[in-house]
Amino acid sequence: MDVKTSAISEGNATRADDIASARDSDGPAQIPAHIIVGGGPAGTRAAQQLARQTSDPILLFSDEKWGGYNRVKLTPLLAREVNLGQVRQSLDLETSETVTRHDSTRIVGLDREKRVAIDHEGREWPYLSVVFATGSHAFRPHIPGLDLRNVYTFRSLNDVEHLIARAQTTRHTVVIGGGLLGLEAARGMHSRGAKVTILENEPWLMARQLDRAGGEELARRIGELGITVRTHCAVRQVIGTLQVEGLLLAGGDHIACDTIVLCTGIRPNNQIAREAGLKVGRGITVDAQMRTSDPDIFAVGECAEFNGQLEGLVAPGLEQAQVAALNAAGQTAKYTRREPTTRLKVVGAPVFSAGDVEQADQRDDLESHIWQGPEGYRRLLVKRGRLAGAIAVGEWDGIGHVQQLVQSRARIGFFALRTFRRTGSLPDEELPDAVAAWPPAATVCNCTGVTRGQLGDAIAAGCASIEELARMTSASTVCGTCKPLLQELTGDDAPPEADRWAIPLLAFSFVAAIGALLYVALRPIAMTDVFSTDFVVSDLFVDGTLKQISGFTLLGLSVLAGILSLRKRVKWLNFGDYATWRMIHLAIGVIAVAALVLHSGLRLGTNLNLALMLSFLATIAAGAVGGAIVASEHKLAAIGPVRERKVDPRKISWWLHMLALWPLPLLLMLHIITVYFY
Repeated sequence: MDVKTSAISEGNATRADDIASARDSDGPAQIPAHIIVGGGPAGTRAAQQLARQTSDPILLFSDEKWGGYNRVKLTPLLAREVNLGQVRQSLDLETSETVTRHDSTRIVGLDREKRVAIDHEGREWPYLSVVFATGSHAFRPHIPGLDLRNVYTFRSLNDVEHLIARAQTTRHTVVIGGGLLGLEAARGMHSRGAKVTILENEPWLMARQLDRAGGEELARRIGELGITVRTHCAVRQVIGTLQVEGLLLAGGDHIACDTIVLCTGIRPNNQIAREAGLKVGRGITVDAQMRTSDPDIFAVGECAEFNGQLEGLVAPGLEQAQVAALNAAGQTAKYTRREPTTRLKVVGAPVFSAGDVEQADQRDDLESHIWQGPEGYRRLLVKRGRLAGAIAVGEWDGIGHVQQLVQSRARIGFFALRTFRRTGSLPDEELPDAVAAWPPAATVCNCTGVTRGQLGDAIAAGCASIEELARMTSASTVCGTCKPLLQELTGDDAPPEADRWAIPLLAFSFVAAIGALLYVALRPIAMTDVFSTDFVVSDLFVDGTLKQISGFTLLGLSVLAGILSLRKRVKWLNFGDYATWRMIHLAIGVIAVAALVLHSGLRLGTNLNLALMLSFLATIAAGAVGGAIVASEHKLAAIGPVRERKVDPRKISWWLHMLALWPLPLLLMLHIITVYFY
């Protein structure tokens, strides 16, 4: 499935010239091509996969002006968490020889007899196959007044552009719809300083993904952030003359507002397929090969209906696109639907839903187990002894493990459920060896919280190297420990690169380690027994003023090293290049050894002072060993990936460093108290 073929073979020069001529032409290519209708994630994935499997030309049509972009990042863009450059993305470079993208070009018809696609200017494009990835459009309910100005939808980059402009002047924005899209729209507008109210017709938020208790917990958390949530209320009419001035609810209440964002559901874009005579239900009907009723035409993503189901999430659409592309290229592949999983942060509140959870409160075929505490709300649904679904609102460290159990319909025993009801957690289970087999919710980069699913989406969108994954997801941009895992995901066979500070890092590690060992091995510096007005070495650790200077220098270095240790865990400290700060951290250790010699004259002391000295020296020694291991990590890769090693020296050195460090603050405080107060 991941085999990449040459875009144009040497023995196919004539065809190569035809393709090049077609690419340089503004008009339709005369040579038939694989045509993809829709430039979203599913369409882009289909183009990439086709380019890997065939040397035939591929034409990708999008009716938007933006080129390729990551729809998952639309909400962060609206919320000012990313910029436009981070949202836009291009096709993988390996596809550049065969893929031609036509933006602002809308396909309006399909002539199956002539085997051509027709664009909005009437041009005809002959096809070998067609992949519909036309997505969906926002549903507009029949509410009087929705044709007034300042009524928006939230589906595309065009919509986000309009909402960003409107956020500058809106006084009160009402989001109609408390599902995924509605809450994302509310989050974005609230982040831009707008007063926001969410109206939901159902009794609780996210009624398809959460139960009543989960929806109410989510509403409570959103309300604490200043967003008003009103459930179980329907809109009767939009009030205004030329533009929105307010809403009239079914119960008679009136809400004054000047902006409305409609998030009341989506409808598949299936009109072209319907008019072409293809079988259409709610979406374009497809089989397991993602074929429509015409064997040369496929449909994927939100516009496709498989086994009576429509998919509204990105991940299934990407899987369908890969299957369709393989079959369009003459291979054989089948799509297997998995239970939908929702995992996102809704206005800062983590929400998780997986498996068979819809209408959980009304069903008697599911056994329910609930835990609720300060961290949030969690519920497991069991059917005939197997885990059928899970719901959570709030942080849950074990969510990746739970998702894996739900997807595999794993058996779950009495004691595991009792543990869950008491603690809110299930017994841990090790992840599979292959990173690609990890559940989408499993965290790969612990520093930035990037999951295997996010990395998979980035790879599907065209990222083919560690650098590209880092740019799109921020994985490996902090400590870099997860780089071997990213390398495995991308299939990059290049040898691991050394840390750019490897040589000075190794040198400082050596100096720090030797310094700590010599401190213990060497005899203390002798005290002079002759009075003299001249400076002697022993004055450094006898003279009160000099001893205070060296002592407070040590304290300052310790505090600075501690702050640097917190850098990747405290968001506001997370700036600059991690490798450089790590180098500085180790340099502080070397300076600290020198300051310690000046402060104590190589004396270990007794009792409390001895414990303090041993803790300090052990911390420096373990840190030095860890630095040396980091500097040599590219060499250690020869013994296999980190997760396959029976003994991970980097992890062992880290734990030794922490074990030596934890008593140090208390011992330092006690030392200062005894010196100044006794």
